[in-house]
Parts: sequence; structure tokens; C-alpha cells
Amino acid sequence: MNSMISSAAAVQFQNVSKNFPGPEGSSVPVLRQISGQIASSSITALIGPSGSGKSTLLSLCNLLITPDEGSIHIQGKDIHSWPITELRRRVGMVFQDSPMLPGTVEDNLRTAHRLHGTDIGSPAEWLEKAELPADLLSRPAQELSGGQKQRIALLRTLAGCPDIVLLDEITSALDPSSVRVIEQLLLELNRQQGTTLIWVTHQMEQARRIAQHIWFLQDGQLLESGNTADFFEHPQTAEAQHFIQGESS
Repeated sequence: MNSMISSAAAVQFQNVSKNFPGPEGSSVPVLRQISGQIASSSITALIGPSGSGKSTLLSLCNLLITPDEGSIHIQGKDIHSWPITELRRRVGMVFQDSPMLPGTVEDNLRTAHRLHGTDIGSPAEWLEKAELPADLLSRPAQELSGGQKQRIALLRTLAGCPDIVLLDEITSALDPSSVRVIEQLLLELNRQQGTTLIWVTHQMEQARRIAQHIWFLQDGQLLESGNTADFFEHPQTAEAQHFIQGESS
């Protein structure tokens, strides 16, 4: 089985399934036999109807939850073989509504240094990357606007220099200007540092803009994966065709 593991893959899933508890002691399948790999330094968008398992798949990648069946390899190594602190240093995650930690904006940006000893460089330069003024550093993070908080949450993760960044609907509640800034920041990070991005989005135009590859999930199954342009122009399954038509209508 080890011969099937690709050291060139950032993340590789082999027959991964996940169930959640249901009513009256039942078990509800959320992911069903997911197999596939995400190449290092790539940008992959996970798309599909609500409830298809996209966020669950992300959460498996840094062991916020654990799979019930199958295996996950991160950079060629079984995910359970990584010390959890090292795994989460290498695999960062940003949520749709990431909370601010107590303290100032600078305190939040220095989280990676406190947790992992990472040299984050100049906090002011991180703010500049996200088009935020340096005088925010001394502001209590809880006082920021929603758009500012989301940018700080992203910078807080990126300052830890992860190899892989998991992005769960991070721009869904933001204004177009904030969306543009965040997309440009992440695309530039991918180009300059080769950071692997795995991005859950419900916005098909965003998926077209940012992703090189698409994973289409429905009912907990990975029904299609491939090049972004090919997926949108020539979907191979009826489910993907219906999904694309529904989202564009």
C-alpha cells in the first residue's frame, strides 16, 4: 500500500469515510470512500451543494476530526504519524467566521510565534499585505470590523508559514473589496512561496478565478476532480452538469 503513496502530493486520501451521530443512536455518512490527491503548490477549490461534506473533508486534513475509515497522508506521511503541533504548523486553517483571540491585533499576529516559535517578521508588513494600516497593530482585535477581523484571521494563519492552507468559505460574508484583497494575497502567496491552498467556496465565479483544480462533491462522494477550465466547460457527470447550470442560472 505504501507504494501508492505519492511524496509529491500535499494531501492524499485513500478510501476515507466519515460518519456523524444521527438520531436514536444511528450513524449518518458524511463522506463516503474519498480517494484522490492534491498536488503540492496547487490551488484546489472544493465545490458542491451544501451538506456534501466539503468542510468535513477540510477538517480531516489537520485532525480537527478523525476519519472513521481509510487513510490520509500529508506530504507523503501518514497524518497520524505527525506530532499534532507540527501537523497544525504545516497545515493551517481559516474559517468563515474565525474568532479574534484576546488582546491586540499584534498579539493575534504573533500567535504563531507563541505556539511554534515561528519568526513572523514585521507585523506591520503583514498588515500591508492585506491593505490594512499599521496603526491597527495596537487596536483591540475584538473592536475591528467583520472584514478586518477576517483579514487578521487569515494573516494570523499565514504568519505561521504553513505549507498547506485550508480555507473554509472565508470570503462568503465579505464585501467585494475585501474579497479582492484576500484573493490577491493568497494567489501571490501561492505564486511566490508555493503554498498549497485548499479552498471551499460556494461562489462559482470565485472558483473559476482562483483555482487550478476542482473537486466536486455531492452526498459525501467525490464525483469529479480535474482541471478547472475542463470541469466548467466539459463536466463529466450529470450531477456536475446540473450543479453548474443551477449555480449559473
